[in-house]
Amino acid sequence: MNWLRNFMAGRYGPDHLTLALLVVSFILSFVLFWVPVPFLGLLSYIPLGFALFRMLSRNILKRGEENIKFLKVWNTICGWFRKTKQHHADRKIYHFTACPSCKQKIRLPKGRGKLRVTCPKCGHQFERKT
Repeated sequence: MNWLRNFMAGRYGPDHLTLALLVVSFILSFVLFWVPVPFLGLLSYIPLGFALFRMLSRNILKRGEENIKFLKVWNTICGWFRKTKQHHADRKIYHFTACPSCKQKIRLPKGRGKLRVTCPKCGHQFERKT
């Protein structure tokens, strides 16, 4: 194992983007195994090759920048799903409405009747039934 440690010294190694590329490669190879299309099986090797290139690269700064860009996109997507899941979980307790002037989403408790709401973003006051 000492030879592997010496070989990987100064190289970038695995990160989140590499893991995502390996998962995509695995999924593509699994799907293409069950749906045999000639020459399309090579498609699953492209993400695998790119993942290996990234892991063995000595340009650490460039690979780090690529990973940061990937994580920004990934966190945006995951944040949207997390917010949607929380919104779905709160739908029995809260009523969600938008401010008519700035479109800020506001969470109001259900079952309180007519409420006078002040928008926390712009200060506009309006009435809503909950």
